[in-house]
Amino acid sequence: MSILINKETKLIVQGITGRDGAFHAGKMKAYGTHVVGGVSPGKGGQHIDGVPIFNTVKEAREATDANASVIFVPAPFAADAILEASFAGIELVIAITEGVPQQDMIRVMPFIKQNGTKLIGPNCPGLITPGECLIGILPGNIFLQGNIGLMSRSGTLTYEVVNLLTENGLGQTTCVGIGGDPVAGLYYQDLLQMFEDDPKTDAVVLIGEIGGDAEEQAAKFIKEKMTKPVVAFIAGQTAPPGKRMGHAGAIISSGSGTAEEKIKAFGDAGVPVAKEPSQIPGLIKSKLGL
Repeated sequence: MSILINKETKLIVQGITGRDGAFHAGKMKAYGTHVVGGVSPGKGGQHIDGVPIFNTVKEAREATDANASVIFVPAPFAADAILEASFAGIELVIAITEGVPQQDMIRVMPFIKQNGTKLIGPNCPGLITPGECLIGILPGNIFLQGNIGLMSRSGTLTYEVVNLLTENGLGQTTCVGIGGDPVAGLYYQDLLQMFEDDPKTDAVVLIGEIGGDAEEQAAKFIKEKMTKPVVAFIAGQTAPPGKRMGHAGAIISSGSGTAEEKIKAFGDAGVPVAKEPSQIPGLIKSKLGL
Protein backbone atom coordinates (compact mmCIF):
# COMPACT_ATOMS: atom_id res chain seq x y z
CA MET A 1 0.00 0.00 0.00
CA SER A 2 1.04 3.63 0.39
CA ILE A 3 0.15 6.84 2.16
CA LEU A 4 -1.35 9.98 0.62
CA ILE A 5 -0.98 9.04 -3.08
CA ASN A 6 -1.30 5.99 -5.32
CA LYS A 7 -2.03 4.99 -8.92
CA GLU A 8 -5.60 6.29 -8.55
CA THR A 9 -4.53 9.85 -7.63
CA LYS A 10 -5.77 12.50 -10.06
CA LEU A 11 -3.42 15.48 -10.18
CA ILE A 12 -3.68 19.03 -11.42
CA VAL A 13 -0.66 21.31 -11.84
CA GLN A 14 -1.04 24.93 -10.74
CA GLY A 15 1.38 27.02 -12.78
CA ILE A 16 1.61 24.45 -15.57
CA THR A 17 2.45 27.05 -18.24
CA GLY A 18 5.53 28.28 -16.39
CA ARG A 19 8.99 26.86 -17.05
CA ASP A 20 9.16 24.64 -13.99
CA GLY A 21 5.50 23.67 -14.04
CA ALA A 22 5.61 22.56 -17.67
CA PHE A 23 8.89 20.67 -17.27
CA HIS A 24 7.87 18.75 -14.17
CA ALA A 25 4.33 18.12 -15.40
CA GLY A 26 5.95 16.24 -18.25
CA LYS A 27 8.23 14.33 -15.90
CA MET A 28 5.36 13.35 -13.59
CA LYS A 29 3.23 12.26 -16.51
CA ALA A 30 6.10 10.20 -17.94
CA TYR A 31 6.49 8.45 -14.58
CA GLY A 32 2.87 7.35 -14.72
CA THR A 33 1.19 9.95 -12.54
CA HIS A 34 -2.37 10.63 -13.65
CA VAL A 35 -1.97 14.34 -14.55
CA VAL A 36 -5.53 15.30 -15.45
CA GLY A 37 -5.23 19.06 -15.82
CA GLY A 38 -3.35 22.28 -15.29
CA VAL A 39 -4.30 25.72 -14.02
CA SER A 40 -3.07 29.00 -15.45
CA PRO A 41 -5.39 32.06 -15.29
CA GLY A 42 -6.18 33.45 -18.71
CA LYS A 43 -4.98 30.36 -20.57
CA GLY A 44 -8.00 28.12 -20.12
CA GLY A 45 -8.87 26.01 -23.14
CA GLN A 46 -5.26 25.45 -24.16
CA HIS A 47 -3.32 22.20 -23.81
CA ILE A 48 0.25 21.28 -22.87
CA ASP A 49 1.44 17.81 -23.88
CA GLY A 50 -2.19 16.71 -24.08
CA VAL A 51 -3.04 18.08 -20.62
CA PRO A 52 -6.02 20.50 -20.62
CA ILE A 53 -5.51 23.91 -19.00
CA PHE A 54 -8.15 25.66 -16.92
CA ASN A 55 -8.44 29.21 -15.61
CA THR A 56 -9.24 28.20 -12.02
CA VAL A 57 -8.78 25.22 -9.74
CA LYS A 58 -12.56 25.04 -9.28
CA GLU A 59 -13.04 24.60 -13.03
CA ALA A 60 -10.27 22.00 -13.17
CA ARG A 61 -11.68 19.99 -10.30
CA GLU A 62 -15.23 20.04 -11.66
CA ALA A 63 -14.02 18.88 -15.08
CA THR A 64 -11.51 16.25 -13.97
CA ASP A 65 -12.53 15.16 -10.44
CA ALA A 66 -8.95 15.86 -9.35
CA ASN A 67 -8.11 15.13 -5.72
CA ALA A 68 -4.52 16.45 -5.61
CA SER A 69 -2.74 19.57 -6.78
CA VAL A 70 0.92 20.52 -7.06
CA ILE A 71 1.93 24.18 -6.97
CA PHE A 72 4.70 25.70 -9.08
CA VAL A 73 3.54 29.33 -9.00
CA PRO A 74 5.98 32.09 -7.87
CA ALA A 75 6.43 32.69 -4.15
CA PRO A 76 4.37 35.93 -3.89
CA PHE A 77 1.30 34.06 -5.19
CA ALA A 78 1.88 30.60 -3.70
CA ALA A 79 -0.18 31.10 -0.54
CA ASP A 80 -3.20 32.22 -2.57
CA ALA A 81 -2.72 29.21 -4.86
CA ILE A 82 -2.80 26.93 -1.80
CA LEU A 83 -5.99 28.60 -0.59
CA GLU A 84 -7.59 28.37 -4.02
CA ALA A 85 -6.96 24.62 -4.15
CA SER A 86 -8.18 24.14 -0.59
CA PHE A 87 -11.43 26.03 -1.10
CA ALA A 88 -12.00 24.19 -4.38
CA GLY A 89 -12.12 20.93 -2.42
CA ILE A 90 -8.72 19.50 -3.36
CA GLU A 91 -7.83 16.93 -0.68
CA LEU A 92 -4.03 17.01 -0.98
CA VAL A 93 -1.94 20.05 -1.94
CA ILE A 94 1.81 19.86 -2.54
CA ALA A 95 3.54 23.26 -2.60
CA ILE A 96 6.93 22.99 -4.30
CA THR A 97 7.53 26.75 -4.34
CA GLU A 98 10.38 28.01 -2.17
CA GLY A 99 10.68 31.46 -0.61
CA VAL A 100 7.03 31.71 0.44
CA PRO A 101 6.84 34.42 3.16
CA GLN A 102 6.24 32.96 6.61
CA GLN A 103 3.49 35.47 7.30
CA ASP A 104 1.66 34.20 4.22
CA MET A 105 1.78 30.64 5.52
CA ILE A 106 0.64 31.75 8.98
CA ARG A 107 -2.39 33.28 7.27
CA VAL A 108 -3.05 30.13 5.25
CA MET A 109 -2.79 27.45 7.94
CA PRO A 110 -6.11 28.07 9.80
CA PHE A 111 -8.06 27.78 6.53
CA ILE A 112 -6.20 24.61 5.54
CA LYS A 113 -7.13 23.07 8.87
CA GLN A 114 -10.71 24.28 8.65
CA ASN A 115 -11.17 22.79 5.18
CA GLY A 116 -9.53 19.49 6.07
CA THR A 117 -6.90 19.93 3.34
CA LYS A 118 -3.67 17.97 3.65
CA LEU A 119 -0.69 20.15 2.72
CA ILE A 120 2.88 19.12 1.93
CA GLY A 121 5.38 21.98 1.90
CA PRO A 122 6.02 24.68 0.89
CA ASN A 123 9.67 24.56 -0.16
CA CYS A 124 9.63 20.80 -0.60
CA PRO A 125 10.53 18.29 -3.33
CA GLY A 126 7.15 16.52 -3.12
CA LEU A 127 6.40 12.86 -2.57
CA ILE A 128 6.34 9.53 -4.35
CA THR A 129 4.79 6.11 -4.08
CA PRO A 130 7.29 4.14 -6.18
CA GLY A 131 5.85 2.54 -9.28
CA GLU A 132 2.51 4.28 -8.84
CA CYS A 133 2.60 8.05 -8.50
CA LEU A 134 5.16 10.86 -8.33
CA ILE A 135 4.20 14.42 -7.41
CA GLY A 136 6.89 17.08 -7.40
CA ILE A 137 10.51 17.22 -8.50
CA LEU A 138 11.85 13.91 -7.16
CA PRO A 139 14.10 11.83 -9.47
CA GLY A 140 11.82 8.84 -9.95
CA ASN A 141 14.51 6.50 -11.27
CA ILE A 142 16.20 6.04 -7.86
CA PHE A 143 13.09 4.79 -6.04
CA LEU A 144 12.11 1.16 -5.61
CA GLN A 145 8.84 -0.41 -4.47
CA GLY A 146 9.13 -1.96 -1.05
CA ASN A 147 8.22 -1.76 2.62
CA ILE A 148 10.16 1.23 4.00
CA GLY A 149 8.49 4.59 4.63
CA LEU A 150 10.59 7.74 4.53
CA MET A 151 10.13 11.38 5.53
CA SER A 152 12.65 14.18 5.32
CA ARG A 153 13.17 17.90 5.88
CA SER A 154 15.96 17.89 3.27
CA GLY A 155 15.41 17.30 -0.42
CA THR A 156 18.94 16.33 -1.43
CA LEU A 157 19.37 14.09 1.61
CA THR A 158 16.15 12.36 0.60
CA TYR A 159 17.72 11.47 -2.72
CA GLU A 160 20.97 10.30 -1.13
CA VAL A 161 19.26 8.11 1.47
CA VAL A 162 16.74 6.66 -0.98
CA ASN A 163 19.53 5.76 -3.38
CA LEU A 164 21.33 3.98 -0.54
CA LEU A 165 18.18 2.10 0.42
CA THR A 166 17.51 1.06 -3.17
CA GLU A 167 21.10 -0.10 -3.70
CA ASN A 168 20.69 -2.29 -0.61
CA GLY A 169 17.43 -3.81 -1.84
CA LEU A 170 15.29 -1.83 0.61
CA GLY A 171 12.35 -0.55 -1.42
CA GLN A 172 9.96 2.12 -0.26
CA THR A 173 6.20 2.40 0.26
CA THR A 174 6.01 6.21 0.16
CA CYS A 175 8.69 8.88 0.51
CA VAL A 176 7.69 12.39 1.59
CA GLY A 177 9.79 15.54 1.47
CA ILE A 178 8.16 17.79 4.05
CA GLY A 179 10.36 20.81 3.37
CA GLY A 180 12.52 22.89 5.65
CA ASP A 181 10.34 25.94 6.29
CA PRO A 182 9.29 26.65 9.89
CA VAL A 183 5.61 27.01 8.94
CA ALA A 184 4.54 24.03 6.85
CA GLY A 185 1.85 21.42 6.36
CA LEU A 186 2.00 17.76 7.36
CA TYR A 187 4.98 17.06 9.57
CA TYR A 188 6.66 14.16 11.31
CA GLN A 189 3.90 13.20 13.72
CA ASP A 190 1.20 13.25 11.04
CA LEU A 191 3.26 11.07 8.71
CA LEU A 192 4.44 8.71 11.45
CA GLN A 193 0.81 7.97 12.27
CA MET A 194 0.06 7.31 8.59
CA PHE A 195 3.00 4.93 8.27
CA GLU A 196 2.01 3.24 11.53
CA ASP A 197 -1.46 2.63 10.07
CA ASP A 198 -0.17 1.42 6.68
CA PRO A 199 -0.02 -2.41 6.69
CA LYS A 200 2.62 -2.51 3.96
CA THR A 201 5.11 -0.25 5.77
CA ASP A 202 7.37 -2.31 8.04
CA ALA A 203 9.87 0.38 9.10
CA VAL A 204 10.38 4.12 8.79
CA VAL A 205 13.36 6.36 8.06
CA LEU A 206 13.19 9.88 9.49
CA ILE A 207 15.64 12.48 8.19
CA GLY A 208 15.81 15.59 10.35
CA GLU A 209 18.11 18.53 10.81
CA ILE A 210 19.22 21.01 13.44
CA GLY A 211 16.84 23.78 14.48
CA GLY A 212 13.38 23.77 16.01
CA ASP A 213 11.94 20.96 18.11
CA ALA A 214 10.10 18.91 15.47
CA GLU A 215 12.44 15.95 15.89
CA GLU A 216 12.07 16.00 19.67
CA GLN A 217 8.29 15.99 19.26
CA ALA A 218 8.60 13.13 16.79
CA ALA A 219 10.72 11.17 19.26
CA LYS A 220 8.05 11.60 21.92
CA PHE A 221 5.39 10.38 19.50
CA ILE A 222 7.48 7.35 18.52
CA LYS A 223 8.08 6.43 22.14
CA GLU A 224 4.40 6.68 23.05
CA LYS A 225 2.56 5.49 19.94
CA MET A 226 4.74 3.74 17.33
CA THR A 227 5.03 -0.04 17.17
CA LYS A 228 7.09 -0.09 13.96
CA PRO A 229 10.86 0.45 14.05
CA VAL A 230 12.19 3.90 13.15
CA VAL A 231 15.73 4.86 12.14
CA ALA A 232 16.84 8.50 12.06
CA PHE A 233 19.53 10.78 10.71
CA ILE A 234 20.11 14.38 11.80
CA ALA A 235 21.76 16.73 9.33
CA GLY A 236 24.03 19.37 10.82
CA GLN A 237 25.71 17.22 13.45
CA THR A 238 29.01 18.97 12.73
CA ALA A 239 27.61 22.49 12.32
CA PRO A 240 29.76 25.17 14.01
CA PRO A 241 28.12 26.62 17.16
CA GLY A 242 26.21 29.84 16.56
CA LYS A 243 26.27 29.56 12.76
CA ARG A 244 23.03 29.74 10.79
CA MET A 245 22.70 26.75 8.49
CA GLY A 246 20.54 26.03 5.44
CA HIS A 247 16.78 26.12 5.79
CA ALA A 248 14.87 28.80 7.67
CA GLY A 249 13.74 25.99 9.94
CA ALA A 250 17.34 25.07 10.77
CA ILE A 251 17.93 28.02 13.06
CA ILE A 252 19.22 27.15 16.53
CA SER A 253 18.09 29.63 19.15
CA SER A 254 18.60 29.95 22.91
CA GLY A 255 20.56 26.70 23.02
CA SER A 256 17.70 24.57 21.71
CA GLY A 257 17.41 22.61 18.48
CA THR A 258 20.92 21.22 18.56
CA ALA A 259 21.87 17.90 17.02
CA GLU A 260 22.87 16.60 20.45
CA GLU A 261 19.42 17.29 21.89
CA LYS A 262 17.69 15.61 18.98
CA ILE A 263 19.95 12.55 19.08
CA LYS A 264 19.35 12.21 22.83
CA ALA A 265 15.56 12.45 22.34
CA PHE A 266 15.65 9.70 19.72
CA GLY A 267 17.91 7.60 21.88
CA ASP A 268 15.44 7.87 24.74
CA ALA A 269 12.75 6.65 22.35
CA GLY A 270 14.80 3.65 21.22
CA VAL A 271 15.47 5.14 17.78
CA PRO A 272 19.02 4.59 16.46
CA VAL A 273 20.54 7.68 14.85
CA ALA A 274 23.00 7.19 12.01
CA LYS A 275 26.22 9.20 12.19
CA GLU A 276 26.22 9.35 8.40
CA PRO A 277 23.63 8.41 5.75
CA SER A 278 25.54 5.32 4.63
CA GLN A 279 24.75 3.66 7.96
CA ILE A 280 20.97 3.85 7.48
CA PRO A 281 20.47 0.67 5.39
CA GLY A 282 22.39 -1.38 7.94
CA LEU A 283 20.38 0.03 10.82
CA ILE A 284 17.13 -0.74 9.00
CA LYS A 285 18.21 -4.31 8.24
CA SER A 286 19.19 -4.78 11.87
CA LYS A 287 15.80 -3.53 13.07
CA LEU A 288 14.00 -5.85 10.65
CA GLY A 289 16.24 -8.82 11.39
CA LEU A 290 17.52 -9.03 7.80
